[in-house]
Formats: sequence, structure tokens, C-alpha cells
Amino acid sequence: MRKMFLLLVSATMLVQAAFSQSAPPVWKEAQSGGYKYRYIPGDPMQARFYTLSNGLTVILSVNKKDPRIQTLIGVRAGSNSDPATHTGLAHYLEHLLFKGTSKFGSLDWAKEKPLLDNIEKLYDTYNRTTDEAKRKAIYRQIDSVSGVAATFAIANEYDKMMTNMGAQGTNAHTWVEETVYQEDIPSTAVDKFLAVQAERFRDPQFRIFHTELEAVYEEKNRGLDNDGRKMYETSLTALFPTHNYGQQSTIGTIEHLKNPSLIEIRKFYNKYYVPNNMAIIFAGDFDPDYVIRKVDAAFSYMKPKPVTEYTGPKEQPITRPIVKEVFGPDAENISLAFRMPGATDTRNTVLLNVVAYVLSNGKAGLLDLNLNQQQKLLRASISLYPWKDYAVFSLNGRAKQDQSLDDVKDLLLSQLTALRNGDFDESLIKAIVNNIKLDEIQGLESNETRANSLMDAFIKHRGQNWNYDVGMIDAMSKVTKKDITDFANKFLNNNYVLLYKRKGEDKNIAKVDKPPITPVAVNRDAQSDFLKKVAAMPETPVQPLWLDFQKDIQKGKAGPAELLYVQNKDNSLFRLHYRFDMGNFSDRQLGMALEYLKLAGTDKYTSEDISKQFYQIACNFSVNVENEETTVTLSGLQENFDKAVALFDHLLTQCKADEKVLTGLKNRMLKSRADNKLNKASILRGLRSYATYGAKNPFNLQLSNEELNALTAEGLVQQLHDLSNIRHSVIYYGPATMASVSGDVARLHKQPAAFKEAKPAVAFTRTVNTGNKVLFADYDMVQAEVNWVRNTDGYDASRTAVVDLYNNYFGYGMGSIVFQTIRESKALAYSTYAFYASPVKKDDKYSMLAYVGSQADKINEAIVGMNELLTTLPESDKAFETARSSMRKGIETERITQDGIVFNYLGALKLGLDSDIRKSVYERAGQLKFSDLQQLHQTEVSGKPYTYCIVASEKRLAADDLKKYGDVQKLSLEEIFGY
Repeated sequence: MRKMFLLLVSATMLVQAAFSQSAPPVWKEAQSGGYKYRYIPGDPMQARFYTLSNGLTVILSVNKKDPRIQTLIGVRAGSNSDPATHTGLAHYLEHLLFKGTSKFGSLDWAKEKPLLDNIEKLYDTYNRTTDEAKRKAIYRQIDSVSGVAATFAIANEYDKMMTNMGAQGTNAHTWVEETVYQEDIPSTAVDKFLAVQAERFRDPQFRIFHTELEAVYEEKNRGLDNDGRKMYETSLTALFPTHNYGQQSTIGTIEHLKNPSLIEIRKFYNKYYVPNNMAIIFAGDFDPDYVIRKVDAAFSYMKPKPVTEYTGPKEQPITRPIVKEVFGPDAENISLAFRMPGATDTRNTVLLNVVAYVLSNGKAGLLDLNLNQQQKLLRASISLYPWKDYAVFSLNGRAKQDQSLDDVKDLLLSQLTALRNGDFDESLIKAIVNNIKLDEIQGLESNETRANSLMDAFIKHRGQNWNYDVGMIDAMSKVTKKDITDFANKFLNNNYVLLYKRKGEDKNIAKVDKPPITPVAVNRDAQSDFLKKVAAMPETPVQPLWLDFQKDIQKGKAGPAELLYVQNKDNSLFRLHYRFDMGNFSDRQLGMALEYLKLAGTDKYTSEDISKQFYQIACNFSVNVENEETTVTLSGLQENFDKAVALFDHLLTQCKADEKVLTGLKNRMLKSRADNKLNKASILRGLRSYATYGAKNPFNLQLSNEELNALTAEGLVQQLHDLSNIRHSVIYYGPATMASVSGDVARLHKQPAAFKEAKPAVAFTRTVNTGNKVLFADYDMVQAEVNWVRNTDGYDASRTAVVDLYNNYFGYGMGSIVFQTIRESKALAYSTYAFYASPVKKDDKYSMLAYVGSQADKINEAIVGMNELLTTLPESDKAFETARSSMRKGIETERITQDGIVFNYLGALKLGLDSDIRKSVYERAGQLKFSDLQQLHQTEVSGKPYTYCIVASEKRLAADDLKKYGDVQKLSLEEIFGY
């Protein structure tokens, strides 16, 4: 269900299996609560590794930061393990694990079961039939029987149970070696969670299959519209001509998707979903002795079976570049992909990761300094897939204006030459290690990071090499420059796949055609006895914690600037923000000036020197220019606070004009703008802004190309030198006392005796919808994407509880009315949502937004389906109570901490509030009735005119169809983007 993810080299905790020249930490054993576990002394996560009597792995990491737990249930089987004749099968099964069992998801199992058995047989017949007319006849039978079976099914009952217990982030993903199911639950919901999960994996039933099949078709078609996804699959096919990494895509081939087999899916489940091939991971606030006892009791029914893991063939060496091309409408780019030793090769895994950081670490790597900082191309980066058998390491590049992809290739290869020759300072290794230590401290704050790291270890080596993982930093610190050059000379030569992503029509593209599907019943008010049993299980309520802005934030002065202070009592990290109440609305060239700052030097230091210095002290600076605010952020280790603040202030106040640098920046900016026009997501965002504000809107409030080219380095430098003179506040989160921060910032950060005020901001007025309208942008794609936009009334804080509950009920998440209807019942889209959007300023207005992404040949049905929901709000008492329970439990377990306290306070001020609005929302939510949602829907949503924002291919949509929805206006890219 979740898109396949890319593991970037960014933190030690995400890189598994390590080599150390000294012995790795030694496993220790302990016993607590009657259960033995293994652990690694010095493990910052203090992870406990249990193996239950049936072989089930349980890994627990306690983090008391919030009263929530990130849970993962993982299976060591993904697309690698698919039968060659049924690719995509593991991914299908992942979807079906949300459909329930004989105990939940069914109104009457005795009546439903024979119908599901019949459907399974029909699919088997369908799978073996080649005559097209006969296949259509069989599918009509499948559709008919499925409709009857659905009358006994309760769609999304799994999601309802999880939502009702306060779970968040319900999802799953399938990748080459894994299938992982995730939930973020309140700490008090452990018993309920385990009851549901134990049943979920005990007896999964593959109900409502043909509408879920259509959702997978939609997912496949979305992939066909994604040039990055096509590049990924093409590079793997070339790198792995015999291994399943390259021969079996996770989502499956079109031919196999058209011929699913429920029998084969069941075989896959029976073969791989066994306790000795699975792990349950908890990271968060819980008692480990209690949890392990409860997990054991819940999953002891599982019986172990021998599991034969996929063992891929050994690929023959690549002796010369393999050249491939991918075509599509998105921007051109290039990739050099190398097949490297896998994660089980502990020595080379460490070396590969050090090499990756030497090449690119965001500040001081070879690509960073020699290519990006010197603007020799638009952008260079690396990526890493650290799988078991092999890793895939890629260098990626985008061309600037008047530069060929071959020029980019030569630049990337030049950095590999520099790496092989050792053209880097050995001190970089120490800096890398220090920055990884910083990343580790930051990663420990996140339950999700902890859980994902532990699951990655289980997938790759069953957690057996966790001692190497814990020793990763030590191992990396022992790597020498010679180790790096030897590795590069051995593994990074002409043994790569060269992949060109070119702009143009993909003549090989073939979509998965829409099968005829009759909408099925979802029985949204029905509840199984199992759901009722789980709901009745006792749980200790969590008391919500409200912010007290007067107590939680200390206020003072740092020179003339207001200082907002929150102390970090957990670790040695700091974050310092300079916040300006001005942004793009006040000055359209401010963003360009701050981009120039990242590339500027001073009389004392070059730009490269400054990047190196920040990296050497494990600190960083970033700038974020929004519409009405600009924030400069410095972060790192408190011990280097003075150095970081002084270095940034030196750069800001002493940066010098360099027309050559600005010329390069202009070139890259113009190319980025051109690339944005090729991106469908950017086009859709532009259409939404046009629909919300009209022809002149925040999205196209841009410098024209002529204005951009007229900028001078001297003008930008003067603007930067003057920036600290403009009124701004200082926000600090860190371990230092307020008094020391106040004095240090006043001493290190140059400010005037009295601030200048920012320029006034451009005001935008939301459009008034007087009639239905269609804004259309043509884009070469298989799917069509539609946003509904309608502006409504002005902000009213007293409506917040109603708005939040309405969104939970109507259009947020897999248990919402919109998702159940559009995807589960009618199979019209893979992705869909609708919500009543709240403004961020007290003088702004609400808006209604809805979305459907569907195959172009289904878009008319999808629009009609969404319009029916926008017209009539379906009533479901059970869904209403579930939405309310989820909303209240989410507030109960939410903890706003660190500098988030300050930013929540500033957000409240913009809305005219002086207290934590969650308190009134929580209290009001318990009093709301469905009639309150109905009133909002009738007053602001139903029967109202909308602007339809549609991005699709003119070749796949009929112009007359668009006219049915309103007056059609086809927008040019210049009208959308403003340049």
C-alpha cells in the first residue's frame, strides 16, 4: 500500500550490518518477567531481542518521550519470493491483510464463506482461460458473485478497529525482501492492538477482492505515469539480469496483474507468514515485561514451519557500461548505478557507507563541494539500496541550461576518479563520524526511526548482526583513506548501468485496462461481534496535556530581538531560529538572495570553506522562505554553538558579490523552473492556487525570467547584509540556560539598536465561486487527477472541533466515508480524499478541497462519485463514533514538545488565539452530534459551485466530457507558473 521507499545515506541507524577492525560488541543475555532476551551493551536504543518458543522474533525498544508506540509486524518475504508465474503476489497479499478474517469483516461468515470459495474457483478458471470472450463471461460471473458476497462483508472493519483505539499511520508496504505492517498506537491500547493483530494473521480472508484488485491496477498505472519509478525498474533489470532484484517488480507485470490467483496468494501466505519468518517490533512508551508476555499469549497459536528463503544466483561481473534509456514527460536526468556487495558482507558495507558519505553528505562531500557548490550542474546526489544479496549504489545528476546529459555523466565520473585517486582530506572521515553521531542522537527521539532500524535489521539478517549495527560508528571511525581508495578502485569503475531519462513519448507504455465492476455494498454501520469485543476491552485513559504558553515558553531579549526559549533537558543538541515576519509576499527576490547566500564566499572564506567548517563542527544552517515568514535555522551540538552562530553571522554580514556565482545560480534557477513545468504534481498545485485566488495567486507570484536575469550580485549582497537589521525574533531550543543564550546571541549575532520594519506584504483575495468551472492542463499521462476547490466563510475558532471531526468522518484516512465509497465500494481510484481546510490566519477563509486520482477512462465515474458525496453526506452512527473516538484519543496522546511549543504558540497568535485550542476542541468534541456535521456539510459543501482542477492527457479525455462539469478554461503553463 505504501510506495516503495528509497533508503538514502543519511543516518547510521538506517544503515545495517557493519565492519569493525576490532571485534564488534558482544551479545549479552538477561532475563526479566520470566522471559530471556539478548541485548548489546551500549546500544543507544537499549533494544531487547526475544525469540519465542514458536520462533517468533520480538524486538522492544523503550522510549518514554510520548505516550505512544510505533509498531511494526514484518515478514521476511517480498517480491523476490513471488512465484515467477505470479509476480506481484506478495503485494496483493499485503492489500488483502486489511480485509479481515472469519471473525471480523463479516456479517455472516456461514453465508459468506461459500461465496468466497466460489470466487476463488472462478478466478482460478479465469486465470487458466485464454479465450477473450470466455474471460469476459467469467469476469461477469466474478463481478456478480462478488456483489452478493459483499452484502455479507463489512468493508474496512480493520481500519475502524484501529481508528477506534486511537491508532495513526495505518499502512503497510511490500519491497523486494519484506512485507511490513505498521501502526502507531496509544500506549494504553496494547491489549486491543494485540487482540486485533493476532486475529488478523490467524485467518485472513480474501474478501472484496475484485475492487481491491482494481486499486492495485490503479497503483500500477500511477507507476506508469512516474518517470522515477520507470527509471528504478529499468536500472534494476539491467543490473540484475538473473537475480529477482531485477527480474520481478514488486507490483508485478501487467500480464500477471490481469490474471490473479487467490489460490497462489493463499499458498504464499501459508508458506511465508509463519512465526519463525516474522517479527513484531515495539518502539515507544511501554513496559517491556508486560508487552512480551502479552505478545507471547496472543501469538502462541502460530506454528513454525521450515522456510526456504530465496537464494538468488550470483550475477556475472559488469565489465563495461550498460546503457539504457527511459522516456517520459518529466525533466531529464541521468543515473550511474553500480551493483555492490550486499548487507551481509559486513566489511564492505561499512566501507560502502563511508564512501557514500565521502561522495555526498550535504555539505563537504566531493559532489557537494566540487559539483553542487560550484554549480557545475543543476544537482548531483547519491542513493543506496542496501539489500541482503547485493546493494545498489547510484550517482544521479540533472543538467543545467545548455548542458547535455553526457556532460553531467562526465562530471559524475570525474568525482569517482577523484575518489579513486584519494583527492580528499582524510580529516573528512572524522567529520563524517561526528555528524553521524549527531544523526544518531536525533534519530533516537523518533519511535518510527527506532522501529524501522530494528525491522531493517530483522529483514536483512534476522537481527543477528545487530552488534555490528551498534558498532557501526566505531567501525567507520577506523576506516582509513587507503581503505576508501582501495574500495573505490575495486568496485567503482566501468561496471555501471548508465541510465538516461529523456523527455519524450514512452512508446512502450501500456496501462492496465479497467475491468467492468459493479459497486459493492460496504455495510458501514455493521459491526462484528469481534469488533464489539475489542471495543469493550478495558484501557486506562491517558490524560491530555495542554500547552501553557505563559509557563512553557520563557520570553526575554537577545539584543533588541525578542527571545523565545524552551530548554532541552534530553540531550546536547540545539536549534536556533531567526524568524522574520516577511516572505515571498513582501519581497519576491528574497528567496533568490538566500539561495545566493548558500553559494557565497567572504573576504576570509570561500563558499567551500564555509561548508567544510560547518560540517567539521557537526552543525548546519538552513533557510526557509515561505509566503509570509522566513526562518533561518542553525542546529548542531551545543558545544559548538558559538562557532556555528559566529560563522553564519560572518557569512551573512560579510558575503561578497560575485557575478560569476550569480550567473550560475540564474542558469540553475531557470532550468529548475523549466523542469517544474514538466512535473504533474507542480502543475496540479498551480491549478489549485489559480482556483483559490484567481489568475494572480501565491503560486505564480514569481520573478519573471526577465526580472530574474536583471538581478545583480551587488543588489543581492546588499539585501543580505541588511537582513539582520529587519525586525525578527530569536527562537532557541537547547541545553544552555536562557541567560547564556541571551548573552551569546546578543554577542555573536549582529543587530542594530533599532530594527527596520519589513516591507508590506502583497494581499491575495480568495475567489468567490459563482458557478462551476473547469481549469484544465494537458499532460501526457495514463491517469487523470482532479481537485475540487471551493472557498467558503471566514475563520471562526469556535468551529474548529466541528471541522476537525467532519474531516475525520468524511474524508481523512482509509476508514473515512470518501475512501470507503470511492475506493472500496466503487473501485474508482487508488488515492482519494476530501476535507474542509482551515485557514492559518484569523482574517482568512476556509476552503473545501477534494481529490481523486483515477484512470482516464474512469474519471467521469470518479467525478460523479465524488459529487454524490459532496451533495449528500452519508450518515453512519458507528462511523461517527469511531471518528470522534479517534479524534479525542489522538489529542489525548499528542505531546507538543521542544521548539514545536514555540511554533505552535506563533501559529496560535496568527489565528488570534492566546491559548492551546486543543483543549476546547477536546471538550467540544465529546458534545458534538452528527447533526453538527450535517449542518456544516449542508451550509458549506452541498449543492455549491466548485472549480474542478484537472491534469490529464487531451488524448485520453473527451472535451465534451469536461464541459459537463462547468465552463472549461485550458491554462497554459505560463499562466499557471507565472513565467
